[in-house]
This record gives sequence, C-alpha cells and structure tokens, in this order.
Amino acid sequence: MTDVSVRRVLVLNGPNLGRLGSREPEKYGTTTYADLVAECEKTGAELGLEVEVRQTDDEAELVGWLHEAADGELPVVLNPAAFTHYSYSLRDACAQRTAPLIEVHLTNPAAREEFRHISVVSAVANGTIAGFGVDSFRLALRAISTL
Repeated sequence: MTDVSVRRVLVLNGPNLGRLGSREPEKYGTTTYADLVAECEKTGAELGLEVEVRQTDDEAELVGWLHEAADGELPVVLNPAAFTHYSYSLRDACAQRTAPLIEVHLTNPAAREEFRHISVVSAVANGTIAGFGVDSFRLALRAISTL
C-alpha cells in the first residue's frame, strides 16, 4: 500500500541515456543508467518522494509520459537529451504541465557544441539544472521537493 502523503515524481530521460556508463565516458562519466536510477530513487526517498525513473529513445513515448504527468498532476524531472534542441512536440507537452517541471542535463549544453546552446524546453520549465552530472538529478529532486 502506497503512503498517500508521499509525493510521486516522474524522472523522464530521453535518447541515449540508457547507454550511460559506456557512452562517451569522457563527457558523461562512468555512472551507469542503473546507477542513475538507484541514485534518483535514494534521493527521492530521503526527500519523501516516490520517484519513478523512465528512459526512452522514442519522442512519441516521451510526449505520452508528459501527458500522463499533466493528467495526473505529477511533478517531472526531465532530461530531454537531444530532443532539448529541436522537439517542439516535447516543448508543447511540457507547456501543458500541471505541476512543477525541472529540466536537467548531465553536462552543460552551453559549454558544448553551438547547436546544443538552445533549449526549446527551458522556457516552459520551472528551472534548468545542468553540468553537475548525476548531481543535476539530485538537485532537481531537491527543487521539486520545495515547490
């Protein structure tokens, strides 16, 4: 039985995040996706949050999850990954939110290739946390717990 006083949060991850640990470790580190999930769940528990972590390489699936969050008034920590820079469907799904949404990135997109400098999501998020590796997710969950 779920404690109704625990706030449910979705942590949604876009393309290639499932390859953490093996994908460009010089940029993304050696933390695996399983490690990221465990850290998010642990941090959530410490903050009194029930955290559900999901990852997809499919834009439509990610949009559907954002609709689910909006319909359920669920806060979201979102790493849109490559969709950050061009997915207007993702941006529009984020704009329909009914609870806080924090955009996160493991790396700092502003310090990377020029095409990564623009986020179509950030204007419809409560805030963006980037460049702190897995700590970006911890910080976002902490922010969600205060909103």
